[in-house]
Amino acid sequence: MDGAMPARLGAVIFVAIAATAAVLEMSREEKAPEPSPIRTVEAERHPLRDAQRRCQQLGEAAAQDAACLKVWAQTRDRFLGRPAPDEGR
Repeated sequence: MDGAMPARLGAVIFVAIAATAAVLEMSREEKAPEPSPIRTVEAERHPLRDAQRRCQQLGEAAAQDAACLKVWAQTRDRFLGRPAPDEGR
């Protein structure tokens, strides 16, 4: 026996083991992961948000509505971090 024969035999054994492992992996059935329970938390409704929605639905007429102008001022103050006029300064 020369040196090439054991190398060929080793290669054939390696290919046979690799093919067997591939067939076993392909025949395995994967289990679908169980969905984790999702907790839904409803955000607290803010009255300013409801007023903003009402003004949004008014469309262009909201620009002439005094209540909407007040809501926009409150929203702007809240965004900029200014204290509300009804809070103590």
